[in-house]
Amino acid sequence: MRQPLVFIATVLLSTAGCGMFGHKEEPAPAATSARAEMRNATGQRLGDLALTQTANGLLILGELNGLPPGTHGFHVHTVGKCDPTFDAAGAHFNPTQRQHGIRNPSGSHGGDLTNLNVPESGTLRVEAWTKDISLTGNNRVLDADGSALMIHALADDYTTDPSGASGARIACGVITP
Repeated sequence: MRQPLVFIATVLLSTAGCGMFGHKEEPAPAATSARAEMRNATGQRLGDLALTQTANGLLILGELNGLPPGTHGFHVHTVGKCDPTFDAAGAHFNPTQRQHGIRNPSGSHGGDLTNLNVPESGTLRVEAWTKDISLTGNNRVLDADGSALMIHALADDYTTDPSGASGARIACGVITP
């Protein structure tokens, strides 16, 4: 008597995931990682940045080589396009329609990140984090027209709207899953 019950239980368990008993397939899990291949305006590859969705926000890590020394604004832009002038990337990612600047009392753009401080060597380990955007949830950067990471020529002053007086766009990378 015991063997037929074990057999029936095995058959039921093995077919439960095959559409029997009204079971529906689970949706694919949301993206938890993405990357951006950073290039300068002449197309030179500077390195890759990895974006990882965490429970507390979005983590951006990687190493870049060949950037000019100094302090540079670092932002997420609204469109996933990096043409040679980088204008196609649009404005800063700003899903909540706030003013620019981490120090702005009216709030900041979702795409406002902290400055990058590049040493004389031009090689930089990037470690950035933001709670204001995500890969696929609310305020997602992996949307229909994509998004891009952008490095600017000058430091972001963290207050001046719309771009923190950070100057020309010198490096760009389309964020891809």
